[in-house]
Amino acid sequence: MPDKKSRVVVDTTTLSGLTFKINDMQYEIPSTDADMKTLSSCINKLASDGYTEQFQISEDGLLSSGKGKNYRPEQVHVVNFFRFEGSSDPDDNSILYAIETDGGEKGTLTDAYGTYADPRVGKFMKEVEDISKKK
Repeated sequence: MPDKKSRVVVDTTTLSGLTFKINDMQYEIPSTDADMKTLSSCINKLASDGYTEQFQISEDGLLSSGKGKNYRPEQVHVVNFFRFEGSSDPDDNSILYAIETDGGEKGTLTDAYGTYADPRVGKFMKEVEDISKKK
C-alpha cells in the first residue's frame, strides 16, 4: 500500500508554545510575544514552561498551595515578572511573578498593584533578594 501523506493546516495563533506528537514525531509551535500580552495568556505560557504551582502569601512566607510548604524570602527566586494594565479600567492593574524555590518548585504569584495591591505581597517581595526581569 503506498504511503499517504496528510496535510494539516492549523491556526497557530491560538496554539503558540504548544508541543505535540504525531506518528512519533514531535512538533513545537513557537511562542510569540503575543503570548505574553494578557494575564491569562501569560499564566498559560508559564504553566506550559513548568510554572504550575500557584503560590500565595501566608503569615509564614510564600505558601505552596499544592505541597503546603512555606518558603522564606531567601528561598525564593523571582525569575521574571510581568505587569498588566486594564484597557478599560485604570484600576485594573496586576503583576505576575514567575517563581522558583530552593525546594525545586516552579509557579506563579499574582497580585494587584496600585490601590488594590496586597500589602503582604509587597512586603514579602521587598525581602526577596533574587529578582530578575527577562526581556
